[in-house]
Parts: sequence; C-alpha cells; structure tokens
Amino acid sequence: MEKIEAKGGKVTLALPGLMFRVTMNETGAEVLAHLAGKMKINNIRVLPGDNVLVELSPDGRRGRIVRRL
Repeated sequence: MEKIEAKGGKVTLALPGLMFRVTMNETGAEVLAHLAGKMKINNIRVLPGDNVLVELSPDGRRGRIVRRL
C-alpha cells in the first residue's frame, strides 16, 4: 500500500482498539488513525489533545500515528 508523507495533527477523540480521531493541522480534515506498531510495543500513550505525526493513506481518510510530538 502506498502512503502519503507524514503530516501533523491533533488528537481530538480516543476510540476503542487504539483508534483515534485526528484533526489535521493543514487542511482541518478529520482522519481516523490507528497507533503504529513501535508505539504499541513501547507503550507510548496518546491522549486527546496530543500533537502527532500521521502517515495518511492515498484516499486521505485513514492514517497511522507514527510519532507523538
């Protein structure tokens, strides 16, 4: 699967199953994002209000949180 470069966003809502609703800084669009594997392994906590880097899918509606800023 091809992915778009990581972009900054802010977590607005934590959902069950390590899914998050993220508002992108540049466009203001809401994206449904899951936590990347390295963040799961290292028990990095993400809470609503955190700024994160998100790798977006080609359609731009889903993504993967790769880093907490």
